[in-house]
Amino acid sequence: MSFPATLSCRSLPFHLTTSIILNSNSAKLQSPILMSLPQNRSSFPRNLNRSIAKAPPNSSAVIRPNLTVRASSKTPSPAADAKLIAISSAVTITFAVANRVLYKLALVPMKEYPFFLAQFTTFGYVVIYFSILFIRYRAGIVTNEMLGLPKSRFAAIGMLEALGVASGMASAAMLPGPAIPILNQTFLVWQLVFSAVLLGRRYSFYQIGGCLLVAVGVIVAVTSGSDTGQMLSGIELMWPGVMIASAAFQAGASIIKAKSLDIFVVNSFGSGFQALFVLLLMPLLSNLKGIPFLELPSYLKSGAACFLKLGGETSGCEGAPLLPLLYIATNMAFNISVLNLLKVSSAIVASLTVTLSVPISIYILSLPLPYLPDGASLSPFFLFGSLILMSGLVVYNIAQPSKEGSKSD
Repeated sequence: MSFPATLSCRSLPFHLTTSIILNSNSAKLQSPILMSLPQNRSSFPRNLNRSIAKAPPNSSAVIRPNLTVRASSKTPSPAADAKLIAISSAVTITFAVANRVLYKLALVPMKEYPFFLAQFTTFGYVVIYFSILFIRYRAGIVTNEMLGLPKSRFAAIGMLEALGVASGMASAAMLPGPAIPILNQTFLVWQLVFSAVLLGRRYSFYQIGGCLLVAVGVIVAVTSGSDTGQMLSGIELMWPGVMIASAAFQAGASIIKAKSLDIFVVNSFGSGFQALFVLLLMPLLSNLKGIPFLELPSYLKSGAACFLKLGGETSGCEGAPLLPLLYIATNMAFNISVLNLLKVSSAIVASLTVTLSVPISIYILSLPLPYLPDGASLSPFFLFGSLILMSGLVVYNIAQPSKEGSKSD
């Protein structure tokens, strides 16, 4: 499960996302109690050993070993907490920006094979999440009751995320880099609508207003200006629509996840069903790229050759497999960093931190990059729309109660 654009982690995840609904009410660490016991019997005082040997069978005497209890006087200071939050926030922003940038770069060598890349990344997450689930099961964190939950919910999550990741990669390969983070922010709009309709959740005036600002910002950023000044000039209108639909699928999956229990159980079985549905839906999704059903086997074979750079026809595959593998690793690191930030701070801090990565990512993706030497021009209308969108994200996140869960792309 992939979290290319929003505070959705799988995550992680997330994501992140980076695509997860988490509770930020983590317990605070108390002052540690340090207990020391002798490591072996010979370290007890001799007279104690002797008294143990000579004690009558019916004696009521209580023998106490050399037990020392010390309470540490060190307590976390506000300055140390603030420093930890600042460092964690900086790390999260770094991984969030790298995650967004590498999402686009990973699709440069795989531009003609986005469905192969979607299938490859999905199987990678299956291995990772089931490995984590196995460790948690052995540790007793995950119970048999959790594993015995009905799998229909996981199947629905997997199907929606399969549609989201496949359509997202197909459209991202065709869109200019700066437009991808902008269009992905429609995830928030879809999530608010779905949660209100399906879960009956109520939102404050400021949250609704922030969501509307996000929608207006997206529209202004990608459609305003003259034909030559539009960010999407020369791009088929279908591809922005596919990216917005991808955000809708991911938002729908997040709503179902919100009603689930252990997030690693959800992500493990969800990623398993996701891999299955990416495979089953590939004939339908491949029509977006004009690939006939009978040519799918040769398409996948060519995608594997491009990914591994095997054979003679690997022109345009420069950057593989390094860039796709870097994206997967960065996505997992991003999800872990969001989880850590949630533990040391709050859901609002995590949300605003990831929100800050949006304008930074847009700017970096507009620059000439390795394998993207041309860059992209940011028109005044695009910048104005991005400013409106950022205002909406800030308003929405600040309006959230501090104890509200957060979804971690």
